[in-house]
Amino acid sequence: MTPTVLLADDEPLVRTGLRALLEQQGLPVVGEAADGGEVLEAVRRTRPDVVLMDVRMPGTDGIEATRQVLAALAEPPKILVVTTFDNDDYVHDALLAGASGFLLKRARKEEIAHAVRTVATGESLLFPEAIRRLVSRRVPGGGEHARAAKTLTRREAEVLRLIATGLSNQDIAAALVISLETVKTHVGNIFAKLGAGNRSQAVVIAYEAGVVRPGHVGGR
Repeated sequence: MTPTVLLADDEPLVRTGLRALLEQQGLPVVGEAADGGEVLEAVRRTRPDVVLMDVRMPGTDGIEATRQVLAALAEPPKILVVTTFDNDDYVHDALLAGASGFLLKRARKEEIAHAVRTVATGESLLFPEAIRRLVSRRVPGGGEHARAAKTLTRREAEVLRLIATGLSNQDIAAALVISLETVKTHVGNIFAKLGAGNRSQAVVIAYEAGVVRPGHVGGR
């Protein structure tokens, strides 16, 4: 199924450019929002599969708009935040708030289309190396994330480390020689224990808790 997209950006020219680019790639744009405060109502009205969310907007920014959408809807769209810098603290906070991934405004049209299709399926982590760089400056600490991470079984921690490398559920099943259904069960348990809604959020939490380390992704 072809995912539909809603654009949230305060710059009309940016929205126009993204609309043309996405539609050229066969991805229909079903709506637009010029401010984060407009996003929830626009999502309710148009029911997109993916929201391309500018992380920095006047009024309600992309982080708060992400929180509002995910909190208000039982089946929210995937949210892909758009930014200028790949080491932006805003992006880290957006991922922690539940965005499924992020995208640079300078990305090529093929990368943008790939990103939309990837987050729409939810089966793979978008740009795992970029997420690793994003969190590499942060020191793992204690607190709620560390406590939640301690509840993971050894196998769940292993699956989480493989998720952080960008592997899909099918790839993880092959790597661990277990069934796809078993992988899906582990992923569901990981999300529940970490309080995560998607792979990106789970991986950011894992980095912050020290379950996954930037220099040892995928290691035991």
